[in-house]
Amino acid sequence: MTLLEANILQPIINIVESIIVFFEGTVGMSWGLSIVALTIVIRLLVLPLSLKGIKSMRRMQILAPELKEIQEKYKAQPTDSPARRRELNQAKQRKTMELYQREKINPFASCLPFLLQIPFFFAVYQLLRGKDFEQDVINSGADQGFLFIQSVIEKPTGLEQILLIVLFVSTTILTFLYTMATSQTASGPQKYIFMVLPLVMIPLIGNFPAGLSLYWITTNIFSLGQQVVVQKLMPAPDMSGSTAVVEEKKTTPPPPPPRKRKRRR
Repeated sequence: MTLLEANILQPIINIVESIIVFFEGTVGMSWGLSIVALTIVIRLLVLPLSLKGIKSMRRMQILAPELKEIQEKYKAQPTDSPARRRELNQAKQRKTMELYQREKINPFASCLPFLLQIPFFFAVYQLLRGKDFEQDVINSGADQGFLFIQSVIEKPTGLEQILLIVLFVSTTILTFLYTMATSQTASGPQKYIFMVLPLVMIPLIGNFPAGLSLYWITTNIFSLGQQVVVQKLMPAPDMSGSTAVVEEKKTTPPPPPPRKRKRRR
């Protein structure tokens, strides 16, 4: 087998298959419920990294005023030359990294749990599309579906297409919550990777096995539950008294008084 013929995800596919087969064969779950259990296992494995990323995000929210000051200080003007713009951009990046190093913050920590789940997503996809796994599901004689899903290895049809609606709604809610949480701290790539990738893939996932939608929906529900718990245990810092917010309130002019209506004689 050449390097091009080798599947770099094969070790992860083997792990995913072993976990699903364990829940179906040993525990006695249906194939659909086994995929739900697999998703929970994967999310629990990356949970420590997720919590670390959330702590880093909270710390970055506290430092948001300092980050804003750096951006304003080294902001290029329309009259600046290209060389001056490059100089300002390099200085801004250098000062930002110095701030991260001083506060011991990894700005990409919040992205790591999501990035780690991508190989598992594609591993589940390849496993469900594999002929060997498909034959194992058919020959097992066990329930192939979950709730209203008839089979996890077939494309959603009829009532099963509700999966796509649930997937779209849960992904949209999760994306909105993440965008709100990182609006002050996330850079462009960090912010939009969570918005673009899922929303681009949702229209395509209708042609994939229903088990993949089930896997993604379970991931979203776990993430939403994690958001609720984390918000109670590690609430976002109150930025209302920060220097940047106070200065912004000072510089914002008060709204004009309402016009008095003239009385008609």
